[in-house]
Amino acid sequence: KERKKDFNLRGRVLENISKRCGGFLRQLSLRGCLGVGDCSLKTFAQNCRNIEHLNLNGCTRITDNTCYSLSKFCPRLKHLDLTSCIAITDNSLRNLSEGCPNLEFLNLSWCDQITKDGVEALVKGCNGLKALFLRGCTQLVDEALHHIENHCHELVLLNLQSCMQISDEGIAGICRGCHRLQSLCVSGCTNLTDASLIALGLNCPRLKILEAARCSHLTDAGFTLLARNCHDLEKMDLEECVLVSHLYKGSVLNPVKCINSSWFLTRTYGQKNCLRR
Repeated sequence: KERKKDFNLRGRVLENISKRCGGFLRQLSLRGCLGVGDCSLKTFAQNCRNIEHLNLNGCTRITDNTCYSLSKFCPRLKHLDLTSCIAITDNSLRNLSEGCPNLEFLNLSWCDQITKDGVEALVKGCNGLKALFLRGCTQLVDEALHHIENHCHELVLLNLQSCMQISDEGIAGICRGCHRLQSLCVSGCTNLTDASLIALGLNCPRLKILEAARCSHLTDAGFTLLARNCHDLEKMDLEECVLVSHLYKGSVLNPVKCINSSWFLTRTYGQKNCLRR
């Protein structure tokens, strides 16, 4: 009972904040606020219709109802973080697609109920996405990436860490459709081979950061072609890429450029650890 009372109190605090700030509020972080649920966020959405930046990372009590409220009342939303909101399903992505067409940044890390159908709905309505985190969305397959390929031509950052069902075919599709890509994380995508590196090298000349830890099929030959064509490369994570020689790793990873990559991520997305494993 005490725990429920505490949750209700926190929810009321959010409701009071939203009523006082109203249309003035543009940014709000509720990261880790376990007591915030759908009801208080509905009140928030109704009162704060000009919200543009909302962080709900770790708000594990929220469900698809929250995304419905945001889609209904918050059309100016540009940045939404739903990391570890494990009750979120494809229905949330359908609602965001219909009501939040200005989304540029969406973090769905560890929302493992998301499937290709949700991604398809999302990108058809939010085709201006510049940063998309799908880390730990383990149900995703290559078809989801083809939907991104067809609609998200402004994409700059894509995180697919631990999406273990994707293959070279899906990455090749991303490369064909997302020529502005600057940062890609495929760490833990164990099906990938040098074919993915070749596709990146031939289609994504602006690539600055590639995280490919634990991709054990990648070799020196693939990275050589990538480095030859992607002259802006600043950082590569090749941890546990067992077919890549130590000599090659030393010749490619320039310490100065690794520092610059951290600046790039922080400056552009406000997250130092957006590629954190």
